[in-house]
Amino acid sequence: ADCSLVPYEMGYCYHTIQTAQLHHNNKRRHRKKNNNTTTMSSIQQFLLGLLLSSLTATTTVSSFHLPSTASFQIRTRHHANPKSSSPRSTTSLQMGLGEMEVLEYDVAIIGGGPAGCTCALYTSRADLKTIILDKNPATGALAITSHIANYPGVDRTMSGTELLDQMREQAIQYGTRYEKAQVFMIDVKEEETGDSTYTKCVYTPDFTIKARSLVLATGAMGRVGKPFPGEKELLGSGVSYCATCDGAFYRDSEVAVYGASTEAIEEAMFLTKFASTVHWVVPTDIEKELQGGMDVEKNKIMDHDEAMQLMSCPNVKLWTKTKLVEVIGDFNGVTGVRVNHRGSDDDEVIPVEGAFIYGNGGGSKPITDFCQSKVELDEAGGVIVDESMMTSVSGVYAVGDIRNTDYKQVVVAASDGCIAAMAVEKFLNNRKMVKVDWIHR
Repeated sequence: ADCSLVPYEMGYCYHTIQTAQLHHNNKRRHRKKNNNTTTMSSIQQFLLGLLLSSLTATTTVSSFHLPSTASFQIRTRHHANPKSSSPRSTTSLQMGLGEMEVLEYDVAIIGGGPAGCTCALYTSRADLKTIILDKNPATGALAITSHIANYPGVDRTMSGTELLDQMREQAIQYGTRYEKAQVFMIDVKEEETGDSTYTKCVYTPDFTIKARSLVLATGAMGRVGKPFPGEKELLGSGVSYCATCDGAFYRDSEVAVYGASTEAIEEAMFLTKFASTVHWVVPTDIEKELQGGMDVEKNKIMDHDEAMQLMSCPNVKLWTKTKLVEVIGDFNGVTGVRVNHRGSDDDEVIPVEGAFIYGNGGGSKPITDFCQSKVELDEAGGVIVDESMMTSVSGVYAVGDIRNTDYKQVVVAASDGCIAAMAVEKFLNNRKMVKVDWIHR
């Protein structure tokens, strides 16, 4: 697999098992202390599961051994599905860190913004088994909007977060399953999945979703700026954008997290479980903001309470008013980050083994890195769709800002979700006409 495929934008990362194993081996050489116990990250567990996912429901493997001494077991569980005449099977990959499940759905939606939630509302009401996979409900374009004044029927004092919470809850009430999960790769054709019914696969570090249709609704908050010096070169060897995926690599190590967004704060909190020290580097005067010197409510990018909680952790060191200048390292991986404190003429190097880099609220680039060029994009990076929101791949749809149109509005995103949902229902049921959702239930 080509490790260079992993982009440096904020958003969905997908590491290959080769990258993870290489980084694991580098860290073993790099550490001074001995560790007789070798564990594998959840992403390695998951990717190994992909190798075994083609097993049938009746196949049982008692154990499977890797050179890293990890031992695996596979279980297959059958679940009654009230909407299907046949039982639903779930394959579980068991390891020391838990078990991996392969779940089957009619509709898998990647992204929990207004487009994804609207789509889920309609597909669930159409009795299609639907799941939303959302990386972080607090970092989307709507979530960081302080007030909504132009969405029909909504009080102008309502915040974007409140509106999004209501959209999500409404979809859940009609049967949608909502999971906070990092998607790093998808398969979209039968030739890739080996399944003539569930032709789409969505991969996360914790489970795999097999679906009959797929909706891409990840928005356009990706970073558009250039990477920091050393960031791209050390990607997969200490530079990461997913603490959930790679946090276990840094047990008893020092790491740096750059960014003042809610995403950066939550990722840093996760790393406190593993790292000896988490260096939180922020370019703003965050202490002044949190003390009330600035109106934090005007900027929903950062969660005040979560920031205070992070700063209270004993293994977190805050570097306020400090810019990231460079990620430095050698053939073993990251060895430090070069930073510059506001007002200082000299840079300072923080010795770390991992650098987790997040934007201050992201950018405006469509988040499509997890797609691995499996759907066609336009020159600006937006997913190309037809009038029914279907992409270049049959059964795969794209809605909302991921299309990168000029009309980036909540009401437009919701409209996209509605159109795609009705098209999905028509597609899955082989209808000639769209079935309109008129009946209130």
